[in-house]
Amino acid sequence: MEPSAYLEMAAMEARHWWFTGRRHVLATMIRSLRLRPRAEILELGSGTGGNLAMLSGFGGVTAVEMNDTARDIAAARAPFVELHPGLLPHDLPLADRCFDLVCLFDVLEHIEDDAATLREIRARLKPGAAAIITVPAYKALFGPHDKAHHHKRRYEKSELREKLVAAGLCVERLTFINSALLPTAFALRWLDRALNRAEATAAGVPPAPVNALLAALFRAEAYLLPRLSLPFGLSLLAVVRKTD
Repeated sequence: MEPSAYLEMAAMEARHWWFTGRRHVLATMIRSLRLRPRAEILELGSGTGGNLAMLSGFGGVTAVEMNDTARDIAAARAPFVELHPGLLPHDLPLADRCFDLVCLFDVLEHIEDDAATLREIRARLKPGAAAIITVPAYKALFGPHDKAHHHKRRYEKSELREKLVAAGLCVERLTFINSALLPTAFALRWLDRALNRAEATAAGVPPAPVNALLAALFRAEAYLLPRLSLPFGLSLLAVVRKTD
């Protein structure tokens, strides 16, 4: 992503429905893992630090981010986090440190060698430890938004499962998230293609009442996910563990 995109992201993370809803869902999923007290948590590709305060509620957080602009913003927002420069999959710091939880939130789709990245995540997990990974779903939805954010791909559920297993990870949960807006997203992506738009429709923060409604719809999934997996959605969420 360009530095200007990180600055825009930092401004949106606190209030945009997608960021606030996703944080709520992620916090619920992490809580269900019942991590040990003072767990060691690693976020790879932490961006401008929008998740760091939430993650810090579950333990001590170490973060890695390749972009200097994003890392500076994150350092200012979360001075309580150990923050490092680094690049997936082959240029990570931290030597041989392993963690109780590794987080990769909408990062894998940016990386050319996703298979090597998943193997690196496994190498950073303590025995029995978990990783939470989110990615955009459905190749058919690839469009201007993905291109603007330098996505290499979107994922089908079966494809993601195969890549996780091939990396030596045990898939504990694999579910769609952000389900309510899927029909609307398909319609908007079709419209973008039909009109050959360079920028995605409905980019940016919507009007406050709409933003609040969309956030509530996304947040509501947090009450369902501990009990069931969702059959469709704009994103995929995987909980995986390291097994010997």
